[in-house]
Amino acid sequence: MFTPKYPKPDTAPAITTTTPAVPIPAPSAPVSNRPALQLTPGSTLTLVAGGGALVLVVGAVLVSMLLAVAITAASVAVCAVVVRSILKEHKA
Repeated sequence: MFTPKYPKPDTAPAITTTTPAVPIPAPSAPVSNRPALQLTPGSTLTLVAGGGALVLVVGAVLVSMLLAVAITAASVAVCAVVVRSILKEHKA
């Protein structure tokens, strides 16, 4: 009951080839001597201007998010002082 049962071995005859396989060489791509990326003065200027604009936009977004957090913290602090004042007067 607990002995393993193995499948029967494959009885198909082995396939033999009479002609040897001849490898076919793959076509190779032509080799180019020019670099993959060519930077002209105009494209370099465009890249620098684009990078500068990206830095300015990301900086403006980050500064505005920091300002929003600071304003929120200040308003919560003011609300806490007002609520504390109201509760203090209510107890007296």
